[in-house]
Amino acid sequence: MSEQPKSADVVSLGGSRILRHGAAADWRPADGEMCLERISAHIERYLGPVDAVFHEIVSDAVHIDVHIVAASAGFPYLRLVTSGMSDLPMAVPADVPAPRHLELMITLPGDWPLAQQDLSDERHYWPIRLLKTLARLPHRHATWLGYGHTVPHGDPAEPYAGDVGFAGAIVLPSISVPDGFAELVVDADKTIAFMAVVPLYPEEMALKLHRGTDALLERFSRKDVSDICEPGRANVAGKRFGLFR
Repeated sequence: MSEQPKSADVVSLGGSRILRHGAAADWRPADGEMCLERISAHIERYLGPVDAVFHEIVSDAVHIDVHIVAASAGFPYLRLVTSGMSDLPMAVPADVPAPRHLELMITLPGDWPLAQQDLSDERHYWPIRLLKTLARLPHRHATWLGYGHTVPHGDPAEPYAGDVGFAGAIVLPSISVPDGFAELVVDADKTIAFMAVVPLYPEEMALKLHRGTDALLERFSRKDVSDICEPGRANVAGKRFGLFR
């Protein structure tokens, strides 16, 4: 995982702080979702009707559900949005002005297979698994996720599934959502931020670590890559970008 550096941290060539997580906290049951209705209403207000929800049966630390907003004529992509990650605050350093309560979203092609029979195939299920894994990560490892943080799929990183080129992800503000969706004010003490999970190729992970988030986003802009996950999209780092380039 990588984030913005602090003094005495191990940092990449691109200036990102590199964290290696130790053992996760012991399993503990979740208390149940505190803001489920508020989050669901927020999703429907800005993104459209929630078509279905993947409910978690057994939960560790936080109860993570995934809301499905189907593609529409106005937006021909489907969205998966978490709820429950924000039940607990993340361990954001006191001197970092970043949200302590977060939910995550991934945007997929409108015809992504999500029927029950499809989900036994990891090539279809991996975006859901990715969201749930990232949503639980801060609470199991006493850390946090925010702008520009990258998380590889394993160490060393491996593709999320067969025939999937992506092997990691970056957390970014979504540029495909309507104004107002990015934050949900619950009360005076709690505001939930919503951010996008953008899958990355291994070479793009290396580019970000060696040259920084701005360099990656500049190449995204050059190749018209947004926060919409398009399997088979252009690799903005190029296949020849290695760890030591």
